[in-house]
Amino acid sequence: MKKFTAEVEIQGSAEDVWNVITDAPGYEKWDPNMNSIEGSIGLNEKLVLHTTLSKRAFKVSVSELVANSRMVWTSGMPMGLFRGVRTFEITPQESSVRFHLQEVFSGPLSPLFGRMIPDLHPSFLKFVQGLKAEVEQGSSETAEHPAR
Repeated sequence: MKKFTAEVEIQGSAEDVWNVITDAPGYEKWDPNMNSIEGSIGLNEKLVLHTTLSKRAFKVSVSELVANSRMVWTSGMPMGLFRGVRTFEITPQESSVRFHLQEVFSGPLSPLFGRMIPDLHPSFLKFVQGLKAEVEQGSSETAEHPAR
């Protein structure tokens, strides 16, 4: 099993964060690892991710969606031989939210395929920092221009 995580405190609401992470076309604006996402983010929807990390596109399914709280993307091989599970979690704090990103690779073939997965920690850090900047910039723009 291989696991990567990153988290960040964001000045904004759970809804602000949710709106950003569930807007598939918006990822290329704030996520430095993402070139584009094909598809729309909804429960049981299929997405194709085009990243800067690989020439290969990644196909994932949105397997869990709890508004303003939790989203899970899954991918892998039949019969669970190799599986990747990416979890996005939003936890409200007093005046901010804690955002946690985790991806776990598992399955009987994970020792073999896990060796081919590079260290994703730097890209996870870029993701959470990009998300933080996007939400906080958007929150301040909304506060300055409430008519938006």
